[in-house]
Amino acid sequence: MFAKVAEERSFAGAARVMDVSVATVSRGVSRLEDSLGVRLLNRTSRQLSLTDAGRTLAASASQIYCEAEKAENEARDMAGMPRGLIRLAVPMSFGLRWLAPILPDFFRAYPDVSIDLHLSDAVVDLVADGFDAALRIAVLPDSSLVARKIASVARFVCASPDYIDRHGRPSHPHDLDERHCLGYAYRARQDVWRLVNGAGEEETVSPRGQLRVTNVDALIPMALSGLGIAELPEFVAAEYLADGRLESLLLDWSIKSGGLYLVTPSARARPAKIEALAEFLTTRLSQPSWRWPR
Repeated sequence: MFAKVAEERSFAGAARVMDVSVATVSRGVSRLEDSLGVRLLNRTSRQLSLTDAGRTLAASASQIYCEAEKAENEARDMAGMPRGLIRLAVPMSFGLRWLAPILPDFFRAYPDVSIDLHLSDAVVDLVADGFDAALRIAVLPDSSLVARKIASVARFVCASPDYIDRHGRPSHPHDLDERHCLGYAYRARQDVWRLVNGAGEEETVSPRGQLRVTNVDALIPMALSGLGIAELPEFVAAEYLADGRLESLLLDWSIKSGGLYLVTPSARARPAKIEALAEFLTTRLSQPSWRWPR
């Protein structure tokens, strides 16, 4: 405030430039004088002039003001332009199959953004673990996090034609109770398949097969070999359903569809880099090629 008063030679002029009241500027300069123990300005009803101490301080004060303005402008530029590091957590199978292939296009569009990509099916705590965002594939429960849905993701109970030939095609979820159903450790809440039919009836299946995994891709060899039934997300299953290596079972029943979500700790004042990532992922993944049936 003192720098602007010295430049404008007026409390009113400084207040106008800084968009504050004259009283605020006057009190600010008075506090500075009290703190330094010297008078910086000679005030009369008609005139304002710098004292010797005021002239000595004015040059440095003006430089400090300019540097502060420059720092604020740079901060505003950073807020408006996507740049900086994004710590992003993504489920491994989805990240390898569908995110990694499109990242080169993201970096071409935003060369000043870098991504620290954490690939794991374990659900991370965004706040505690210091992540800026995460992709999650689930039926999301209520949460303090902010979730932006990018696409729906169906799930399928699948088996190979060989398995069906040897063990028969199940017609009801109860038929799975004695079958080799393969398990997945990171399912929300617990490893249970919840199936619903058109009448609204719900049945649950607890997998009791020989294999339980922490990544769904590890289920594929067992399913293709005819050694078990797997419950797979659409973005994994579609490839095998399309070429007939797996078949969808229990067609009169379905597992509640989840979604692909971009999750962030807060929607307030999200950096431009996060907004850029959100728009890119929505554009590229909202109409995915993994849809089944196509």
